Amino acid sequence: MSWRSESIWIEFIVGSRKTSNFFWAFILFLGSLGFLLVGTSSYLGRNLTPLFPSQQINFFPQGIVMSFYGIAGLFISSYLWCTILWNVGSGYDRFDKKEGIVSIFRWGFPGKSRRIFLRFLMKDIQSIRIEVKEGIYTRRVLYMEIRGQGAIPLTRTDENLTTREIEKKAAELAYFLRVPIEVF
Repeated sequence: MSWRSESIWIEFIVGSRKTSNFFWAFILFLGSLGFLLVGTSSYLGRNLTPLFPSQQINFFPQGIVMSFYGIAGLFISSYLWCTILWNVGSGYDRFDKKEGIVSIFRWGFPGKSRRIFLRFLMKDIQSIRIEVKEGIYTRRVLYMEIRGQGAIPLTRTDENLTTREIEKKAAELAYFLRVPIEVF
């Protein structure tokens, strides 16, 4: 999603609050809870899960292993829910021709670096770079080359843009900023 005028371009970046993240966090939570219940059932000798008779599972070693997997899954699920709650990775890219400034803002994890805010002068932008890696793990990323700073990614690495979409996005941004496009 973006907003444009003649002198300002604002590109909003979607963070961790995506449908797929909600889905995987929920599935991981349910699965790990199931493992923990079966492990606990085998320890207590009672059936805490009505769908699966846990008396058939010995506490040592199967019950311990299932409890361990359940606890580990709950930790990973908690991590995913926290990233969704904090909306890690969300923010915006703001290109302002009037002021000649580019502002890049992202939300990070809580702490000292929770707010990641970068500012550059537009005159320091050398080019817009497209990096395309095809194959099993396809990767298409849009970068902004800054003089003395290197490359700053403008798209998420998990953003599955087609080649046509990323080329269009790069062309529009390069035209707006009046800089060349590089392809790697």
